[in-house]
Amino acid sequence: MITITPKAVSEVKKIMDEQKLAFDNTLLRIGVQGGGCSGFSYMMGLDQTAPGQEDKVFESDGLKVVCDGKSFLYLSGMSIDFNDSINGRGFVFNNPNAQRSCGCGTSFSV
Repeated sequence: MITITPKAVSEVKKIMDEQKLAFDNTLLRIGVQGGGCSGFSYMMGLDQTAPGQEDKVFESDGLKVVCDGKSFLYLSGMSIDFNDSINGRGFVFNNPNAQRSCGCGTSFSV
């Protein structure tokens, strides 16, 4: 399972409102891709296509979160938070599968 904190859900909903995306048919798609300073980079974006057969679908406060099957191998158990502080603003990935993360928190290795 992938969890997303209420603060992160609120920020995603705010972004959806700003982009005038319908909440009913918009998904938060999460995944990984090769690259970054530690080997893998997190991907996150809004998607209006229906989940595929291999996708894992979760829901948090009405927000549908989708992850493809391959990425889920690396992200299972992860939680996503949102940080809005004087030190920085952005989504924070807390991945228990990561052996090492880069300083900026957007890439990891297993």
